[in-house]
Amino acid sequence: MAVNTCNKTDGKNVPYYDRPRERLLREGAVHLSDTELLAILLRTGSEQESVYQLAQRLLAKFGDLRGLAQASHAELRELKGIGPVKAVELHAAFELGRRMVGVPRQSRTSIRLPRDVADLMSPELAHLTQEHFVCLFLNTKNHVIGKQTIFVGSLDASIVHPREVFKEAIRRSSASVICLHNHPSGDPTPSREDIAITHTLREAGELVGISLLDHVIIGDGRYVSLKEQGYL
Repeated sequence: MAVNTCNKTDGKNVPYYDRPRERLLREGAVHLSDTELLAILLRTGSEQESVYQLAQRLLAKFGDLRGLAQASHAELRELKGIGPVKAVELHAAFELGRRMVGVPRQSRTSIRLPRDVADLMSPELAHLTQEHFVCLFLNTKNHVIGKQTIFVGSLDASIVHPREVFKEAIRRSSASVICLHNHPSGDPTPSREDIAITHTLREAGELVGISLLDHVIIGDGRYVSLKEQGYL
């Protein structure tokens, strides 16, 4: 029995492997053409025309993405296959793009000392009633490029697994990691479990080539750096 590899509405005569949505997931958005990205935004075509063909026709009518972005609602509606919903969604997408261009890139927080970590994270963690284990991901210049809560609850070396910490670090192409958690009691003195977790994470980081710079414990108005305490 022959297997139908074509999508009836989202890509007539386009093999499954070459459908825009699948290509985006497989290769990343940067590798898709204007037509393919537009087809993803439009989502569906019709019985007579695939969404890819509709996207091609849109670009042909208005010349390119710039011309399409400048088209009025009425001009979009003149094109067969573009109803009021698709026209509104296109306007919204292009308006978001215009606004993004005008948003300045925020300067990244630079971490130099344990105090920098405490100042950054104490407002978020100091007054929580449960322990939160959080990781800051840094680039080669010690700028924070991401943050992730890895675990919520009482810490245990068997629960806070290095796999979860370094999976995120690798995904973000981090050069190093700073771990921290809060003590709801307000006393940031490290426990045996805190020290054990620190040793485990340091060893795991050495294996994957991503340094654990510090493990900071946040209390009520106080903090403890396990690096400063000699555990790293």
